[in-house]
Amino acid sequence: MTQSSYFTPKGGHPGQDQLLTGRAVFTDAYAVLPQGTMRDITTSYLPGWNGMRMWVIARPMTGFAETFSQYIVELQPGGGSDTPESDSAAQGSLFVTSGTLKISIDGTHHTLTSGSFAYLPAGSTWGLRNSDDATASFHWIRKRWQAAPGLSKPQAFVCKEQDIAPSVMPDTEGRWATTRFMDPEDMSHDMHVTIVTFQPGGVIPFEETHVMEHGLYVLEGKAVYRLNQDWVEVEAGDFMWLRAFCPQACYAAGPGPFRYLLYKDVNRHMPLGL
Repeated sequence: MTQSSYFTPKGGHPGQDQLLTGRAVFTDAYAVLPQGTMRDITTSYLPGWNGMRMWVIARPMTGFAETFSQYIVELQPGGGSDTPESDSAAQGSLFVTSGTLKISIDGTHHTLTSGSFAYLPAGSTWGLRNSDDATASFHWIRKRWQAAPGLSKPQAFVCKEQDIAPSVMPDTEGRWATTRFMDPEDMSHDMHVTIVTFQPGGVIPFEETHVMEHGLYVLEGKAVYRLNQDWVEVEAGDFMWLRAFCPQACYAAGPGPFRYLLYKDVNRHMPLGL
């Protein structure tokens, strides 16, 4: 059974007596959005929704990361949408960090609670509602599905992190494991969303340098992360946004597990020109 502690931002504002100190960074290779940047003043809204606000923590940007957007959505009791997605080419992944949601996907109904994951194929008809008396929060990752010869769109599915056995990385003595929401052998998927868990003292012992873009939202714990040429401290509630080929590594530095929600683009040729 995987531990299920997920940091959820609450908004608000720092007091006028506080100094301007923080860890926010935006470079040509990576960005770090600390939890302290997710305040009331930085929220956004969408048409077709009620009782919601969201923090946009990633969006396609020319010359940076171009494949995905990622939101942290806060939904009030009774809030939601019957038409949440306006782009018929966009697939979605939802990961719930708090509260209870009712979702309908092509006429099939599900209940989502903390740790639930839903995959929404491009062109599917879906709606979402907060069915509880408490505020709910979830991550919403969007990417345009890229067709490939001989492949159909992936099917919708709903699962829960606590029901998935983590895959332990070899030669790590159990200190580094990945909980995979998509089947890595299913080529119809052109994005993967996973939860990566490091036990205290666990490391990525080399600088990963690869074509995949990343969004990494820290769900729990703290670590020292290598991003390009810099070492940065990160903790629960921080978001790291990496363009392709940005070197990365980490040391899990806290007394408990270090866990993050990870996005990456996979399984397709690289576009050649426009």
